[in-house]
Amino acid sequence: MSQKFIELHLGSHVIIHGFDTHNKEISERVEVQEFTKKLVALSRIKSVSENFILTDYTNDRLIYWEYKGDYNTIKKALTT
Repeated sequence: MSQKFIELHLGSHVIIHGFDTHNKEISERVEVQEFTKKLVALSRIKSVSENFILTDYTNDRLIYWEYKGDYNTIKKALTT
């Protein structure tokens, strides 16, 4: 089975590294100046909101990406 991808314009993001002993997220904010085109495997996308795309990452981490684009366009691309 071949891997399917979607091209997205992604910007600043928050990496969730896990949780501390009080169950609080350990996060790292990464600010970038410009959005960058990236091909993202559909299997990595966990959810999409009007402002963020949540994807999985290495070592059981998650990333909330800011994206440039229209929610409905992305939704349509993911559901077809």
